[in-house]
Amino acid sequence: MPDFETHEYDVLVIGAGGAGLRAAVEASSRGLKTGLVCKSLLGKAHTVMAEGGMAAAMGNVWSEDSWQIHFRDTMRGGKMLNNWRMAQIHAQESPDRVAELEEWGALFDRTPDGRISQRDFGGHRYARLAHVGDRTGLEMIRTLQQHAVHQGIDVHQECTINRLFKDDQGRISGAVGYWRESGKAVLFRAKAIILATGGLGKIWSITSNSWEGTGDGHALALHAGADMIDMECVQFHPTGMVWPPSVRGILVTEGVRGDGGTLRNSDGHRFMFDYIPPMFAAETAETEEEADRWYDDKTVRRTPDLLPRDEVARAINSEVKAGRGSPHGGVYLDIATRRDSDYIQRRLPSMYHQFMQLAGVDITSESMEVGPTAHYAMGGVRVEPETAASTVPGLFAAGEVAGGMHGSNRLGGNSLSDLVVFGRRAGIGAADYAQGLDAMPDIDTAAVNERITLMQAPFAGGGKENPYTLHKELQDTMQLNVGIIRTESEMNTALEDIASLRERAANAAVEGNVQYNPGWHLALDLEHMLHVAEAITRGALERKESRGGHTRDDFPGPTEAFGKVNVVGRMTEDGVQVQQEPLPQMPAELAKLFEEA
Repeated sequence: MPDFETHEYDVLVIGAGGAGLRAAVEASSRGLKTGLVCKSLLGKAHTVMAEGGMAAAMGNVWSEDSWQIHFRDTMRGGKMLNNWRMAQIHAQESPDRVAELEEWGALFDRTPDGRISQRDFGGHRYARLAHVGDRTGLEMIRTLQQHAVHQGIDVHQECTINRLFKDDQGRISGAVGYWRESGKAVLFRAKAIILATGGLGKIWSITSNSWEGTGDGHALALHAGADMIDMECVQFHPTGMVWPPSVRGILVTEGVRGDGGTLRNSDGHRFMFDYIPPMFAAETAETEEEADRWYDDKTVRRTPDLLPRDEVARAINSEVKAGRGSPHGGVYLDIATRRDSDYIQRRLPSMYHQFMQLAGVDITSESMEVGPTAHYAMGGVRVEPETAASTVPGLFAAGEVAGGMHGSNRLGGNSLSDLVVFGRRAGIGAADYAQGLDAMPDIDTAAVNERITLMQAPFAGGGKENPYTLHKELQDTMQLNVGIIRTESEMNTALEDIASLRERAANAAVEGNVQYNPGWHLALDLEHMLHVAEAITRGALERKESRGGHTRDDFPGPTEAFGKVNVVGRMTEDGVQVQQEPLPQMPAELAKLFEEA
């Protein structure tokens, strides 16, 4: 019989990034016994990689800005696939969440008159990203972490959750996982669980995500029976490092372009002028001279280097395929021509040190080589906008693991404000739900024991597959067949590969002890990644159009019909199945904002 320890909480938060920390703070502040589980160490969440700023229509730089314009920008950036109510809540509440972080100790950069400074980012009509140099995510984590610890929240570090459990009424009742250091199993009983596990980029070979981004939360929700929406919509950030190979995919913040950086091909041509989509033509500069004026006079049309990320990533991909890329398969990003060394080192200190130390490039005098990198999942758990509740009673989700807010493409800067807006909402929703239960839901101990036995199977000695080999093969097939540009035949190939890899993963074998065994950890992560990869690929096959982060070579344009539906994925005995369901209808007063534009 497997041995495991047990903890009980009113609210259990899985994930300790911006969304998880904010959710835990909120639930705990309402008197609920709250536990926080993080896969890595506290403070190491992927939120720290969000460097450029958090979007909020505060009007500190442009008084003309408003939540209505931010809402409109978010919907247009997401190609209208967003849940309109989530986008509205986000636009309305973001300024309060920025102010809250400042009250809790966050030190934002300031305007000359002492207000929180705001910078430009792609797809935003006005400069609205509150920032701390290019280390904004780190400042958010530092602030929230300090607030959470002082509030007395229980933190369980280096613990990976493997499965969620429900009682006989279909309500969430707990989660089982293991301590990464000792390998011992642990059961968390809970009235409510909040998923805040972040992304899934490690499914691809070129990604900005760190080792934690294996789609754990997406897979946990799938297995628990939750609805998943628009999993096919994955953002490939246009600017990741491409050289040397050891750092390929590491993020280069959009703040470089927001502060004056321009994209050029191997001919020195500013190619983004050749890729301006009709939707953004009226507000985008048509000549280099006009674009250059924008940096000093924001009343003229903005530079095309700051088009939404999906547009820029496809343009870079096209330039490289046409033979106009840089020597290492990217394009050039230049800020040294426009800004002096002091400005660059003051505004972009992390980027300066990142390129100097990792690539031997001085960005104050040289161009960077950049290219698209798998970055962010727009799709995820279907949640109710007001409470962040999933379709499973007692299960909530916030941050990157939740779908709906960003539609088919996320605007830069919306991620950090999304974390705190919906992290707070999830904390309220989970607390209210937990307070409504008279007792802790029952948990099936036999099912827990069975799961722990399955978790330990790679040590049984009967398998022969190397988990590292399997992971690389999964990354390669997803990069090749379900990358930036997709076709039906390639995605069918990916599904065949995923099915084969799942059979082989069942025979994964690891050597050594359960104590901090990364091969074993990867073998368990593989199960999650394979199910998530299947959900993404089936969703991409179902969506027979190109929209935002989902581009099909065999269906090159958006369609009216698919612009009105979510692709919903659910786990069945035969794997992930998908179907189309109507988008929530936007009210007339909000729809009018797009007519006025």
